[in-house]
Parts: sequence; C-alpha cells; structure tokens
Amino acid sequence: MTFKKHLINHNSTVKEALAKLDQLAADAILFVVDESQKLIGSLTDGDVRRGLLKDLSISQKVVDFIQPNPKYIIKSNYNVEDLEKFRNANLKVIPVLNDTHQVVNVINFRFLKSYLPIDAIIMAGGKGTRLKPLTDNTPKPLLKVADRPIIEHNIDRLISYGIDDFWLSINYLGKQLEDYFATGESKGVRINYVTEDKPLGTIGAARAINNFQHETVLVTNSDILTNLDYEDFYKDFIQSDADLSVVTIPYEVLIPYAVLEMDKGIVKSFKEKPTYTYYSNGGIYLIKRELLELIPKNEFYNATDLMEQLIKQGKKVNSYPLRGYWLDIGKHEDFQKAQEDFKHIKF
Repeated sequence: MTFKKHLINHNSTVKEALAKLDQLAADAILFVVDESQKLIGSLTDGDVRRGLLKDLSISQKVVDFIQPNPKYIIKSNYNVEDLEKFRNANLKVIPVLNDTHQVVNVINFRFLKSYLPIDAIIMAGGKGTRLKPLTDNTPKPLLKVADRPIIEHNIDRLISYGIDDFWLSINYLGKQLEDYFATGESKGVRINYVTEDKPLGTIGAARAINNFQHETVLVTNSDILTNLDYEDFYKDFIQSDADLSVVTIPYEVLIPYAVLEMDKGIVKSFKEKPTYTYYSNGGIYLIKRELLELIPKNEFYNATDLMEQLIKQGKKVNSYPLRGYWLDIGKHEDFQKAQEDFKHIKF
C-alpha cells in the first residue's frame, strides 16, 4: 500500500532516511517502526538537521534522531474532534495505528477532507431493469457517468473523507464488480463483497457482515450521484445522538390557490398560495452498528423496514436534509441528466 512509503525501519541509517524524505517532497515525514511495524517515532528533515548539529552522523541509525512521541490515531477509537485538532495545528500527515500500535495506514490531509470512523456498505445488487438495454450485459453500478462508473464516483468520494473499509453487496452480474475493484488495493482501501443469493432488499445484506471496524456504519445505494458532505452528515449524526440518520431530499410544493385551514367545517384562517416543504428518503443512512442485528438473516428487508422498527422501539431516527446535489439514477432520463450535471457541478 502507498502509505508504506512513509515507514522506515528503526535499524535504517539516516542516509537511507534522507533518500526517502527527498522522494516524499512536500510530505516529507517518516514514521519509524520496529520489525512488527509498531510505531517508535517520527523523523523529518528538521530532526536530521538538529541531530547533525549535535555532531551525530548520517551513518548512524534513525533512532538516534527521531521524535519519540509523534501524534497518531488509533483506528478503533478516535473522533472527528481529534481530526479537527490535527488540522487546526496544521498537522497534515498522521499515522493510523491498530490496538497494538502497529501502523496500518498513514493519512494525508492534503488529499483527504477527513478521516471518518465509518464502515461503508454499498448496495450494488440490483438489476437496473428500467435502464435496459444498457444493463443487459453491464450491472447498473458500472454504467459510466463521464469517465467513470456510477459506483466509482461514490467510492472515490467516500475515500476522500477517509473511509477505507468497504463492503459491496452484489448479485446481478456481480462478478464484473469484483473484477473491477478487486480487493481495493489499487485505491488504498479494503473492499469486501457480500453476495446475495436472492434479493435481500435495500439493507438485508448488511446482516451477513460481522467484522465491522467501527461503531458507525454507512449504508448507501450504489446508483446515487451526490456531493454530500459526509463529515457534516456524520457530525450531525453524533451530535444529535441518533440511532439512525437518513439523508432526506427537500421538495417544495407551491399551491397556486389560497388554502383554508378549518376546524369541524369552520374556516379558522387561510394562507394565500402557500409553499409546503416535504422530505423524501435519499437512500443514504448512518446507523449504530449494533442495531444492524435487528435485521433478519437472509430475508428480504428494506432500510425503511428498519426505520419503522426503530421508531416503534422508541429509538431516535434523525433526518439530515441535504444541502447539496443528489440524483437517483434509475431511468434513462436520469442517466442523461447525470451526464450533463456532471459537467457543471462540483463533486
């Protein structure tokens, strides 16, 4: 993986480290690890200069030059506030450690908008019947908008927010999706697959996953084109203490006449040509991981079924009104609209 360019063994010499720092250019920081990849310290050009001023030699080992207490993130236990502190302190390159302090990733805020503690499930098993004949031999998620498949736009945007643990739920022509993305290594992430032997609805396949890395799970349809701010969505989910949060799409309905407000046939007031705002389901959800256990195993089950069940149990289901672009690519006219919109909207 590309993050390993930032790692150097503690037995390496400073001369070897300088060569690696030179290759890293603007991102010139190394994280010194032992044989088991455990973090020992960090090393920058400045650390080397300070060591040389102390009459150390470039032939000496890097451990003689390192900063022994670098900032880091524990993958299983961090929050957005930690990230904001790093960004405010202008710390761009941060190592990510597992629970035994082995380096499992290095994030770079020059390229990432955030590093959200989220697992992402992308539902990509539908047949795309309304888009035939385009979907006769190609699964709908792999139909291209501009130069890339619809689903790749979604994955790349999620990656830009630091999400690196993915599950794709596949069925119809699913082998093509597996061949296209493989393990995700080419994108520096982990992509796993859940194969639906029969249709399981918009969230049923999530019940088959038992090795999530985080406490929060994002579930999204694969055929949505959006510029949703996932960090703001996540922060709203946490701050509202929701059990499930759904992206909602506002629709305004203008009534061209005065609307009477009545009580038992008596007119109490009226509104002249009012506008009403309604919210529809945007097909993107954040869910507390443990609540996915409410989903029945290997049964057809929609996300709306889970929402109804949570509401009946008195759980908090939150609406997150979208403030950006959203398009469900379900029909031919949607597909054509996506091609045009992509030319003019920033994603």
